[in-house]
Amino acid sequence: MDSRTKRQLSAAELDALARRALGTGVASSTELTDGYANAVWRLALEDGRDVVLKLSPHPDLDQLSYERNLLRTEAAAIELAIGAGVPVAPLVHAGYDDPVLGGDYLMLAALDGVSWNDVKPDGEDALRRELGRHLARLNAVTGEVFGYPYAGIVGTTWREAFLAMVAALIADTERYPTPLPRPAEEIMAVFENASPALDEVTTPHLVHFDVWVGNVFLDLRGTPRIQAIIDHERAFWGDPIAEFVTPTIFGELREDDPLLAGYREVTPLELTPAALTRLDLYRAYLSLILLVENGPRQYPEDEYARLRDGATRSLTDMLDRLVRSSLGALG
Repeated sequence: MDSRTKRQLSAAELDALARRALGTGVASSTELTDGYANAVWRLALEDGRDVVLKLSPHPDLDQLSYERNLLRTEAAAIELAIGAGVPVAPLVHAGYDDPVLGGDYLMLAALDGVSWNDVKPDGEDALRRELGRHLARLNAVTGEVFGYPYAGIVGTTWREAFLAMVAALIADTERYPTPLPRPAEEIMAVFENASPALDEVTTPHLVHFDVWVGNVFLDLRGTPRIQAIIDHERAFWGDPIAEFVTPTIFGELREDDPLLAGYREVTPLELTPAALTRLDLYRAYLSLILLVENGPRQYPEDEYARLRDGATRSLTDMLDRLVRSSLGALG
């Protein structure tokens, strides 16, 4: 999707960057447009390698609070995922505060599979079960602090960190006025009133938080399998149950979902009433992100309308459910 945050580089600039980073030039390049925030190119290098270049928005562009140092988050998450045995596109080179272009960039090994968003393969239940196993392994990685360390939005408890994450996003609406289904202070109050459910989470776990089908690459040679999970830039340290939000975006997590069955093959997971309340909190948070992020990105209206409408409906529904659950807890 087109976005104001995506920078444009000429062929000469791409070639110069590859020579600085990898010591070889670019034979050909193709811009990849499926992403939402960073500019992305597939580069065929003169030494025979293919890499994917991800370039952050220009440092002068004011992004959302949690988006500070997104590519540094992604680079760290990739290395942790590899250590956990989760298939990802390996990091080839990371450049931070590039002296010529400004900002950060990553070069990743190019994949030869296809995005799950572009195909409807046989055996999708089996693939979804496999995805659940991979996510359980990723979520088993633990850290020292909750939240977004590279963005400076953290807490010593999950409740503290998550409320700080929500508050930062709502504060972003002062810089980027956003049509919301309720006043910002009322939305914050709903999150705060439902936040006691977060106290069950006592260890920071690595959460990708963007595993929709567009971020899953498949190898369709022979029996379809997952080749890689990509785009780790939205990752945070928190509650593993949050991982189920994007694979079921704008929907519900069902007990008969193969994703859940695969996850439970690796680690136990019970959908208790408190866990379901937390899941509603995270659904509301994602919907809020999808609405507020249009401020700095300025998506084309015809492309963004469906996503905006879905996020607005989901946020409204989750806020209503959270209010009911909070009243039930009091009663």
